[in-house]
Amino acid sequence: MFSKACEYGIKAIIYIATQSLSGTRVKIGDVANNSGSPEAFTAKILGTLTKHNIVNSHTGPYGGFEISSKQMKQVKMRDIVEAIDGDTIFNGCGLGLNECNHEQPCPMHHKFVKVREEIKTMLTTTTIYDLATEYKSGKTVLMR
Repeated sequence: MFSKACEYGIKAIIYIATQSLSGTRVKIGDVANNSGSPEAFTAKILGTLTKHNIVNSHTGPYGGFEISSKQMKQVKMRDIVEAIDGDTIFNGCGLGLNECNHEQPCPMHHKFVKVREEIKTMLTTTTIYDLATEYKSGKTVLMR
């Protein structure tokens, strides 16, 4: 459903958020190891997320990435998806066609409209804080 970059970005955000809840900033290498993403790719994704004010980046010997509790509670999954993948999941054709719309629908258009609305609701109502606390509780996994 999401691009590989978006999947890695979500895993990275969850890891950074769980560490931030403990008051710890994390380095790129730690984020890459814990999100299963190559380090250079992780750096690029985190650069995008920093630019969109989803994570905070600090340089220097005590630097790293962190997310404040306030940010965790305000930033929605939708913000992450849009920062990395754009809004295609909300507006694009379910079959990936260029010309699909209400006037000229693809064979899946009307069914996909319902699915798209459910996805939009899920991504708009789920915060980083929700994901981090669920993961930190030990009830869910980040990688296998």
